Amino acid sequence: MKKKIAILGSTGSIGKSLLKIINDNKNKFEIVLLTANNNYKELLKQTSLYKVKNVIISNEKSYQKFICLNKNKNLKIYKNFNELNKIFKKKVDYAMSAITGIEGLEPTIKITKLTKKIAIANKEAIICGWHLIKKDLKKHKTTFVPVDSEHFSIFYALQNNKISNIKKIYLTASGGPLNNIPKERFKNIKISEAIKHPNWKMGKKISIDSATMMNKVFEIIEAKKIFDLDYNKLDILVHPSSYVHAIIKFKDGMIKIIAHDTNMKIPIFNSLYDNKQKSIKSDQLNIKKLNSLNLKQVDTNKFPSIKIIKRLQNKESLLETIIVLANDELVKLFLLKKLDFTDINFFLHKLINMKEIVNLSKKKPRNIETIFFLKELIKKKINKLIN
Repeated sequence: MKKKIAILGSTGSIGKSLLKIINDNKNKFEIVLLTANNNYKELLKQTSLYKVKNVIISNEKSYQKFICLNKNKNLKIYKNFNELNKIFKKKVDYAMSAITGIEGLEPTIKITKLTKKIAIANKEAIICGWHLIKKDLKKHKTTFVPVDSEHFSIFYALQNNKISNIKKIYLTASGGPLNNIPKERFKNIKISEAIKHPNWKMGKKISIDSATMMNKVFEIIEAKKIFDLDYNKLDILVHPSSYVHAIIKFKDGMIKIIAHDTNMKIPIFNSLYDNKQKSIKSDQLNIKKLNSLNLKQVDTNKFPSIKIIKRLQNKESLLETIIVLANDELVKLFLLKKLDFTDINFFLHKLINMKEIVNLSKKKPRNIETIFFLKELIKKKINKLIN
């Protein structure tokens, strides 16, 4: 029997990688749903190639253009995620949540109830909505797999190990596109420099987060939530080649170093195949990289965003959500050339030190409505600060 698959965000890099993996064994899968926001042309190609039954296009203009170009009369086309219950009469076998940004939160929560397994590549969903996702995972008996290379590495290494046995987990960071550029140049960094990641092919937003190293702050928050650890059990090491993805030190003195090729296909493949059914073609063991890991602590003067980690509390609060939403808005303004590169971190710290925001940060997250209220509030506060 074919595995039924749903991919949220199929036209992005994660979605495309998953489709390439499926394409190698197409007769074993049936793609029930693909979704996109703007890229209707790519979505049209995907629906034709994989004989997809349903699509969701959330952007109105792209939705209309897709309808005009589509020639498949059997394809059902929807414009929002409220239609998911119409699409799924019963649970699919596997769903990938790969929509970028906070817009991916609500679809992730909705599809968690409708799949036997969910692989999540959306940082914002885990950081802002883990308390809601976790509740639904338990209630609907849905299996969860993290897809970020660091979190999948930890997840993989902890099989047959208890969380209580962990002394420390180190997430690795490449240092991003600015690792070898002096801090004095940061104010005048161009967009083209900030998005030029040395190891990974990523979208503009996540590339900027890598340049500021804010993505590592997010990954620390994700690891805390996914693995239910205190922040003092998590740390970051700069590792320019991105060959090692996580290092786990156990209380019994043992250390696990998890390495794989700099290729997102590996965690995606393993999330789909459960590490048992099929092997993936990968490079030979890279002895040269293993002999020159070049691990070191993060220079927080050069990358001050890392200092935010010290402000995070182990108890549930809205602070992590506020940081995500504020960073999203500030990166957007940098990409629009309304801010300098160093302004991203400057205004982020300024915002989280505001009395009103400090008071909000102490509250517990409740529901999606709270998060979207915060989004609008923070957008207004940032625009006021900048102006």
